[in-house]
Amino acid sequence: MTAPLTPHDQHSPHDEPAEGGPPSHEQQPAGDSAVPYPTGYPAHPGQASGEPGQGEHSEHSEPGPELRAELVQASLVAIAVAVSGVLLGLLWLWLAPKVPLVSDGSAVYLKNSEGEDAVGADGMFTLLGLAFGAVSAIIVFLLFRHGGIALVIGLAVGGVLASVIAWRLGVWLGPTSDVVAHAKAVGKGVTFDGPLKLGAKGALLAWSVAAMVVHLALTGLFGPRDPEPGLPIASSPTAR
Repeated sequence: MTAPLTPHDQHSPHDEPAEGGPPSHEQQPAGDSAVPYPTGYPAHPGQASGEPGQGEHSEHSEPGPELRAELVQASLVAIAVAVSGVLLGLLWLWLAPKVPLVSDGSAVYLKNSEGEDAVGADGMFTLLGLAFGAVSAIIVFLLFRHGGIALVIGLAVGGVLASVIAWRLGVWLGPTSDVVAHAKAVGKGVTFDGPLKLGAKGALLAWSVAAMVVHLALTGLFGPRDPEPGLPIASSPTAR
C-alpha cells in the first residue's frame, strides 16, 4: 500500500516563518555583506548623526593659538614703535636747521633769503625717519625671527603713528607759530628763529617704508626656511 502523494503547493512546516515575524519568500544569503545596518546607525562611520561636518566647522571657527600670538606680537610692536616717535621728535627739534627771521617793524622777512633752512627741516625729518625705520625693523626681526606678515603690518602702522607724534611734538616744543607776536616781542631788527614746520607731508611715510623694506630683506636673507621635501623611498621588489 502506497503513501499518498504530497501536493506541490503545500509548504513544509520548516519553511513557515516564525510567529510574529515578517513573511519571507526568499532566503537571504549568508554573510555579513547581506546584513543591513541597524536602524539609527550612520551610513558613514566618520560622520556623526545629525548635521554633517558639524565637528569640522567648529574646529575652524576660531583662530588658532599661533595666529592669536602673532596678532598680539604685532600689536605690541605697533605700540612700541609709536611710543618711540617721541625720541624722533626730540632729535628733529635738536638737529633741524633753524630758520632765522627779522622784522623791520612793519613786516617779517627771512634774514637769509637764499637760504634753504626750511627745506633742510623736511630733509632732516626724512633722514631720521629712515634711520629709525631701519633700526626698528632690525630689532623686531631679532626678537621675532619667526614672525609673519602681521609683524610687517605692525611696523608700518606704528611707523606712521610715530612720525605723526614726532611731527606734532617738534612743532609744539619748537618756536611759536605766531610770528607776528614773536617779532613784536623781540623788537625791530632783532633776529629770531621761525617756527619748525614740515612742508613735505610725504616724510611721514619714511619710517614705515624703511621698516617694511629692511624687515622683508632680512626675512628673505636670514629668515627660517621650509625644509625641502625628501626624495621618495623606492620600494624593494621583494618586500610585498
